[in-house]
Amino acid sequence: MKKRKKQPYDVAAYIWPSYTGDEPRTRMFWPEGNGEWQTVQKATAKYPGHAWPRRPLWGYCNEADPYVMEMQINAAADHGVNVFIYDWYWYDDRPFLEQCLNNGYLKARNNDRVKFYLMWANHDVTHGWDKRIAHIENNIIWQGAVDRGQFETIAHRLIDRYFHHPSYYTIAGKPVFMIYDAQRLVHGLGGVARTAEAFVWFREQAVKAGLPGLHLQLTSWGANNLNLSGVDAGACATPSENVKIMGFDSQTHYQMVHFTHIDRDYAAIIPDMVKEWELMDKSYNIPYFPHVSVGWDNNPRFQTFRPGVVKNNTPEQFRKALELARDYADRHPGQPPLITINSWNEWTETSYLQPDDLNGYGYLEAVKAVFTVKHS
Repeated sequence: MKKRKKQPYDVAAYIWPSYTGDEPRTRMFWPEGNGEWQTVQKATAKYPGHAWPRRPLWGYCNEADPYVMEMQINAAADHGVNVFIYDWYWYDDRPFLEQCLNNGYLKARNNDRVKFYLMWANHDVTHGWDKRIAHIENNIIWQGAVDRGQFETIAHRLIDRYFHHPSYYTIAGKPVFMIYDAQRLVHGLGGVARTAEAFVWFREQAVKAGLPGLHLQLTSWGANNLNLSGVDAGACATPSENVKIMGFDSQTHYQMVHFTHIDRDYAAIIPDMVKEWELMDKSYNIPYFPHVSVGWDNNPRFQTFRPGVVKNNTPEQFRKALELARDYADRHPGQPPLITINSWNEWTETSYLQPDDLNGYGYLEAVKAVFTVKHS
């Protein structure tokens, strides 16, 4: 068999692992038993010209089915997406929504074609996933913060179950693990200094397990938006200093909605995206990996209209953003050529690469054109 030529870029798409009914606790949000596909199926237009409903060309597949994931892995790899970043959850002393990863991707016979790593989505959970009552504010069901004991339980699970897998994505041989909410993390562990201590312990456990260490990645919510006031009493360190104290190795973003005004044309958002990359690069002494979102519109999750909709995020405009991300990676030859994309399948936030009945395979074709075709 001819050996596959390595792609020069690592193009990583986030996976929201809710499109399965295999996790019993999802029934409280989506009682029909097919995960958040229930919300996608019932989505309707909220105003004249609103581009909903949108329907997946692949159908409402159970993404915890390994045969489904084999098809999706092939589609991703064929179009230049060679890493999946799985949202990973821990609530009420146990994992949540692991089935898409454990039963789908990890049992897929071709998972060597697309690597994976985990982002601990350690945010609080409200009824935002339940369209019937999503409008209710501040009703926390599960808290994302954990204490040191829970942190250690989580760390051992990650090391034992995932970090040794041959398809786990590494940087300098070290498994990459991303953390979504620094404030929740620090709150649970008792401050920046104690978070740093927990990270030292985490790295030590990885080495004891035969790994060369860990690469800890932070999800940025904006270059100047690491607000730990009220978490560390009297703390006055800058965001950059706090990131350094805690010991993160790199940063990227999860969604452009976290750092810019989103209710406008995609072409107008692109310059702000580039400015954010430049600010991240200038403000921190760890690598920043450029992020591109397909779009934003979370109206499928609500009964009534919610402002904040990206306009004209066509595959052509998305391709322009990807080209800029590729150029950023080319200008930083000293760091891995990693680009993150939101997302593979965030249908209810309208930011997905999967083909639909509006743009077909357009977004995937844009990725393929930018990252798999040789450029001079």
